[in-house]
Amino acid sequence: MTIRVALIDDQTLVRQGIRGLLELSDAVTVVAEAEDGDLAVQLVATHQPDVLLMDMRMPRMNGAEATTALMQAGLAVPVIILTTFDDHDQVLAGIRAGAKGYLLKDVSLENLIRAIESVASGQTMIQPAITEALLKGLTRQGAGTFEASGMPEPLTARETEVLRLMAGGYSNKEIAQALSKSDGTIKNHVSHILAKLGVRDRTRAVLKAIEMNAI
Repeated sequence: MTIRVALIDDQTLVRQGIRGLLELSDAVTVVAEAEDGDLAVQLVATHQPDVLLMDMRMPRMNGAEATTALMQAGLAVPVIILTTFDDHDQVLAGIRAGAKGYLLKDVSLENLIRAIESVASGQTMIQPAITEALLKGLTRQGAGTFEASGMPEPLTARETEVLRLMAGGYSNKEIAQALSKSDGTIKNHVSHILAKLGVRDRTRAVLKAIEMNAI
C-alpha cells in the first residue's frame, strides 16, 4: 500500500521537481498539490493525504501557520516542512505548530522517502543538520545546552502523550483540558519529563525527544 502525499509550495518548478522525484518511488503517490499555505485545510479535507509536504516560507500563510490551521480544523495529517532555510526561529515555529518532520530541500530522495514513511507511521523526523543549527542558535541566545549525558530515563506512556502535546505548542492548561487532568497533574508530568531528559525547559525537551525519536 502506497503512502498518499500532498505537496504545498509556492514555486511551481519546486513542486514539479519534488513530484518528479517522488514518482520515482513505488512507496508514495502524490495525490494533490497547491501553491500556498492558505489552501492547506481545503486540500487536506478534500484529498485526505497520509502525509503533507509543505514549504515553510510562502506568501499569505507560511508552513507553520498552515500547520496550525490544520490542527485547529481537526485535520491531524502529519506535516513535513521542506525548506531551503535552516534558521532556528523557523524550525522552532514549525515544531511548535506541530510539524512532524523538518527537512532541507537538498535532502536525497532516499532520505525524503524515509522521512515520509516515518511520519506516516507516527514517528518524527528532523534532519540532523537542522537540529545542529537550532541548538547552536539557542546557545548563541544564551539558552545553554542539554545538561544530561547518556540515555535519559524512559518516559511513561502518559509522559510521552504530554510531550507530544508540548511539541504541538500547547500550554499546561490546554494539555490539562485535552487530557481531562488538573493543571497541577500536568505541571508534575512536565517536571518529570524535563528531569528525565535532563533539560531545563520545554523547548529543549521537545528538541531532545525529536533527536531521539521519542515522539
